Amino acid sequence: MKRPPRLIARTLTMTFVTVAVILSVVFVVLTLEVRGRVRTAEINRLGLTERLFTTLEARRQQEQLATIAIVAENPTLKAALDTYFAESSFSDLPADHAASLRQTVSVEAEKLATLTGADVVAILDSTGHIFASAGVSRDLWAPGQLIDTPRNEASTFEGVAALAGGTFRYVGAPLRLIDRNVGALVIGDGLDEEYARQLAGLAGEDVVIAVNGSLVASTMANDLGRDLVQSATFLSDDAEDARAETEGTLTLQNQEYAVRTLLASGPARVYTLASVGAATEAATGEALWALGTLALGAFMLAGFGSFWLAHTLTGPIDQLAGEIGRMATSRDLRRPLHPTGTSLELDSLTEHFNELVRGVAVAEAQTQEAYLGSIRAFAAMLDARDPYTAGHSERVSTLSVLMGKQLHLSESDLEVLRLGALLHDIGKIGVSDAILRKPAALTAEEYEQLKLHTTIGAHVLRQVPFLAPHIPIVELHHERPDGRGYPLGLRGDEIPLAARIVHVADAFDAITSARAYRPGRDTETAVVELKRNVGTDFDPQALGALLAVLPRTATTPELVGVPVPVHRIA
Repeated sequence: MKRPPRLIARTLTMTFVTVAVILSVVFVVLTLEVRGRVRTAEINRLGLTERLFTTLEARRQQEQLATIAIVAENPTLKAALDTYFAESSFSDLPADHAASLRQTVSVEAEKLATLTGADVVAILDSTGHIFASAGVSRDLWAPGQLIDTPRNEASTFEGVAALAGGTFRYVGAPLRLIDRNVGALVIGDGLDEEYARQLAGLAGEDVVIAVNGSLVASTMANDLGRDLVQSATFLSDDAEDARAETEGTLTLQNQEYAVRTLLASGPARVYTLASVGAATEAATGEALWALGTLALGAFMLAGFGSFWLAHTLTGPIDQLAGEIGRMATSRDLRRPLHPTGTSLELDSLTEHFNELVRGVAVAEAQTQEAYLGSIRAFAAMLDARDPYTAGHSERVSTLSVLMGKQLHLSESDLEVLRLGALLHDIGKIGVSDAILRKPAALTAEEYEQLKLHTTIGAHVLRQVPFLAPHIPIVELHHERPDGRGYPLGLRGDEIPLAARIVHVADAFDAITSARAYRPGRDTETAVVELKRNVGTDFDPQALGALLAVLPRTATTPELVGVPVPVHRIA
């Protein structure tokens, strides 16, 4: 992505920041105002829900109490219960008769459970212990458990029973036979997850049920339910006092909730709560949509205006900068910049820049020429130490470049190859003349001294940063594909291609050039020698390039004098 001009970026940034600050202030004010209104609305709505629930629950309880008062007059149920306890107190009741009486009571209880649809219908004896139970939760109301019911003369009663397996809200009526209390009939509904879901459906909000300060059911995440229960207090059994404990708002897990107490009975509490944050988001959604549309329009208008203004001012500068960037990338200093014609100042700047570039181009050409001349002079000085190797580095360089072109190397790689080949023997500056000019074969020790010229040359080039690209050629031009070369013993493609090319060109020139201890050989002999060692001493790819360019060496001025075969070399 093209980087925008500096002025455009600054103009757009300042415009967008200004618009964003204004919209942010509006958003904050709107959010705070809406949040306060929504908090009040949620509290009032939960209060309305509480009153509705209280009214419906009172009606339901009245219906249940009326039903149980009627059902408690069941003569069969009371007679069976009275007979059971009367005969048990005066004599040993036969087991079969006792079972029959208990079965009679259980059957009547099942009928009542079916009739009322309650979770449990229980028959209590005169001491408050469960005698029989029926309904889906009868297993939790096992015979013998004590239910703490009111001991007054009321015709009906209600309460909460906290059993081992669950908590139930119940209503009941005493079972009286003539003037004696023979037991009680209790109808209960579990304060469980199902009850919480039913209340949540009625209230339209989440419901949390707690007993004795512990969470027993919730329609929201349990951790939030536990936090609510821990935040509430249980100081009063009075319903009105209990409702005052948690009315208002609470902060649970960094979120504000409006809370109301739907039910407070003994140790049981039923709460309904609504997220003020969620309600705020819903209430502000429409306003934010309008604000967002306004913001988008403001940003688009501001952006268009800012871009047009900045582009009008910076368009010509951007064009000039682009041309300068392309010139710097291509390093082509020969093409001048064209005046934009938009302003006298900019055209004057363009002309002065062109003059500066022309001066830089001339200086660069002179520096390059001096650089190449110095390298050639240095290579010639090295060759001059031995009259038999005069011109060797120049010929190896020229031949290497021809081979590189045959292998389709890039211009930059060819330039590295040209200068690297010129300097390939620079390390011989550290080898004594006695070894370099020795007319006979070298001893093993002398050969080891000669081999050091590769590492010496690399060390010399490392002292000159701009010669770094040529180090691999200087250091590795005596490596062999079979790994028996020096100084590192590299194999095959581990050796840079440029070093493999120079190795072949160096060997060819060495074979065809005269030495103090032998005359120069012809091209055919050199080619046979090179082919005989291809794959071991010489790289096949580099040798193939040499064979392809040898016919052209006769027309290359730098290679005049190099023997060339009359017939085509295969």
